[in-house]
Amino acid sequence: MNFLVDLAWSALGLAVMFAVLSVIVLSMTWLERKALGRLQLRYGPTRTGLFGLMQPIADAVKLIIKEDIIPEDSEKAIFWIAPVIVVVSAFVIWVTIPGGDSVVIRNLPLGLFYIIAFAVIGILGLVLAGWGSANKYGIMGGLRSAAQLISYEIPVVLVAAAVAILAQSLDMREIVAQQSSYPYLLVLPLGFAVFFVAGLAEVGRTPFDIYHAESEVVGGPFVEYSGAHWSVFFLAEYINTFAIAALTTLLFLGGWGGPALPDVVWFLFKTYAVVLVVFWVRGTFPRLRIDQLMAFAWKVMVPLSFYTVIIAAVYRFYGLPWWSLTIMSVAGLAVAGWIIYQRMTGPARRVAEVQRQLAARRAATGART
Repeated sequence: MNFLVDLAWSALGLAVMFAVLSVIVLSMTWLERKALGRLQLRYGPTRTGLFGLMQPIADAVKLIIKEDIIPEDSEKAIFWIAPVIVVVSAFVIWVTIPGGDSVVIRNLPLGLFYIIAFAVIGILGLVLAGWGSANKYGIMGGLRSAAQLISYEIPVVLVAAAVAILAQSLDMREIVAQQSSYPYLLVLPLGFAVFFVAGLAEVGRTPFDIYHAESEVVGGPFVEYSGAHWSVFFLAEYINTFAIAALTTLLFLGGWGGPALPDVVWFLFKTYAVVLVVFWVRGTFPRLRIDQLMAFAWKVMVPLSFYTVIIAAVYRFYGLPWWSLTIMSVAGLAVAGWIIYQRMTGPARRVAEVQRQLAARRAATGART
């Protein structure tokens, strides 16, 4: 009898969680349009409801009633199961992501490990989506997604391991509790930067949306999907975006910690602030090329994430003061930033040097004549 009661409460909790996440996705689509509109000196949605608040509902209805086309040569079973895998992997990690000290479906002692383990399953869905579509652009996009997501999963896992070393726990509530005095953003800013950037790549947000680059692979693994099937991928992308923002809040921004207001209010405030930064990045930076993206992962992000784990382990093993970890983290961030700056500005400096040499030659030739 107790088992049935627990099962019923769990089912109710999952239903509530799905409803809440659906509302969050609708709010994020409206917020993204408004934020990008302001960045581009536009108003964004204004005609559907007050301040355009009904625009997400209109989009959802359009996608649901739109014709759902399945390619004749596609692998029907794989074509159908791929979006299910993607959305389920995005959904199940929220079982143990807390929105407050007591706002969680099921708190797990190994919650961070559970989240990382299930988050990578979505890669399989993207690869199957491309393969099952029987489309060369879809296959290309699926392979790109696998290469990108596997590459950027390494920094995410390593930074999560560094945070677990600092907190001495994989329990999400315990990690937040350890930040009661100061958030880990202050002691591990390098970890925050690496986790946030790698998280953008994990959810395929600009400038890392290379595996469905419309100008190159015409939509990537989703090219043959339409209607409700495509909307499932859309739903999973926004759930994952909110999940990355929530994990950034829990691991580095002190979670729901804050004065006066309820836990959930602080959690949502910080998470939506991170979401706005994600939208800001989309409206600011251009898309990377595939070679730039992979080089950035293996030459920058992976070494920095290993360095993050090393300094966190040194700090914990030798019992150093917290500011020493901050110094080591900022030093690593500064060195990486300087190297990236030198690499990016190198071509411009070489062009300027060539122009100076040509000007000197012309001046010398003019003096001789």
